[in-house]
Amino acid sequence: MTYLMLGNIEPGTSDDEITEFLAKYGFPPVEEIQHVEGDSARPAVLLSFPGSDTEALTPLQTRVHNMHWKGRTLTARIVGQRFT
Repeated sequence: MTYLMLGNIEPGTSDDEITEFLAKYGFPPVEEIQHVEGDSARPAVLLSFPGSDTEALTPLQTRVHNMHWKGRTLTARIVGQRFT
């Protein structure tokens, strides 16, 4: 399974807002969203995409990396295996 780490999201952003945002840019349905608090200045989420591989997600990842959303510049990184 392939994962996407979406960082620097606005604190308090709901799972529904995240999935709607990603769907708008062509991402497949998200199976699971894990919130990663970090130091709370730059919260992130780890998203799982069942059945998707790195090659399929790479063009989508480039659409949202460095995008401004909700007053923040997002980071988006594809992660091949889960780490927590």
